[in-house]
Amino acid sequence: MIHKKVKLIAQDGSTIELKVLNSTLGKDVIDIRNLSSHKLFTFDPGFTSTASCESKITFIDGEKGILLYRGFPVDQLANHSNYLEVCYILLYGEIPTKKQFKEFKKTVIRHTMIHEQITRLFNGFRRDSHPMAVLCGVVGALAAFYHDSLDVNIERHREIAAFRLLSKMPTVAAMCYKYSIGQPFVYPRNDLSYSGNFLHMMFSTPCEIYVSNPILERAMDKILILHADHEQNASTSTVRTAGSSGANPFACISAGIASLWGPAHGGANEACLRMLEEINTVDHIPKFIQRAKDKNDSFRLMGFGHRVYKNYDPRAIVMRNVCHEVLNELGIQDKLLEVALQLENIALNDKYFIDRKLYPNVDFYSGIILKAMGIPSSMFTVIFAMARTVGWIAHWTEMHKNNMKIARPRQLYTGYTKRKFIHNNIKL
Repeated sequence: MIHKKVKLIAQDGSTIELKVLNSTLGKDVIDIRNLSSHKLFTFDPGFTSTASCESKITFIDGEKGILLYRGFPVDQLANHSNYLEVCYILLYGEIPTKKQFKEFKKTVIRHTMIHEQITRLFNGFRRDSHPMAVLCGVVGALAAFYHDSLDVNIERHREIAAFRLLSKMPTVAAMCYKYSIGQPFVYPRNDLSYSGNFLHMMFSTPCEIYVSNPILERAMDKILILHADHEQNASTSTVRTAGSSGANPFACISAGIASLWGPAHGGANEACLRMLEEINTVDHIPKFIQRAKDKNDSFRLMGFGHRVYKNYDPRAIVMRNVCHEVLNELGIQDKLLEVALQLENIALNDKYFIDRKLYPNVDFYSGIILKAMGIPSSMFTVIFAMARTVGWIAHWTEMHKNNMKIARPRQLYTGYTKRKFIHNNIKL
């Protein structure tokens, strides 16, 4: 609903009226689409002040520490729901009935297998390839095997592709891990939960079946829920941009995976673990805390504070409880985990961190949990991608329903003006 307008004065003295569009939550936005008719454009690197789309999926209020999936607080979903139910909510907008959820779960489970030829693709990668590189390549290649439903203009095709991605991502992710350590692939078991099946494929071998610990299985489920979507972040915007050209869903999700791989985005929990390795022991913590407080020192404590959340990250509150549940259950004596817990205590009690709201974030706790579960840091972002797949699919589906327009950002050109080419007689 439009409730007011703002006026701009152009260079030629003419008046330009811009509509103000209402949001149901958060700030209203100025509709600048008609600026181009006046040969004017805005300059907004990183799109930090620009709404690139209209969406009904996820809402974030970083100042108040709020994260809502379809209006439901993320902590309520993590504590009282399961990942597949959250997937249904993100995709369809409402809580499923028992009948709807049973059918949804059945459909997801029935598509966990992948085409057998896909397993041979892995042999084309070096054994020491980063699992994210393999995941990006294999997911993109799925379009070559499931090309019977790639017409993005047909709603049923979009739905089939969505289920295939949601169902097969844990299988492909686990295969990336197995390939990296030289173990045979483990096929999915449809009698297990979504998270339980993933852990089974990660840790079972032909000579020893992995029996999932309920506490670890629930911890994995909560990690997936808390990472399922996060509004218009870099990877989601990448999926939307790729999708705006009409690209097939596998290509779009592969593009999202590539964006997520960046250390400033999905690699934060991996970077957090590297920081713990650099600190090494509890005895070294005071020195590194001092360095973190020194503005002239390049060292930064990873996993503390958040670019979006200026208050406590609502996901971190849930993850903190899960973290302590997992560590208590496993009773692991690990010097890096001891360093992490000591850092957590300092951040929650040190005035320097409290005043600057540098609370431990979701990446800090998820990295500790995954390490305690025996998952290597190279797989952290793969698991993030597996969790975020449903969010990417939800946004990709939504944009196709909202009369999408191909993304075509403008630029501020600061290069040469037109000049004459003078040939210097170089032999071709």
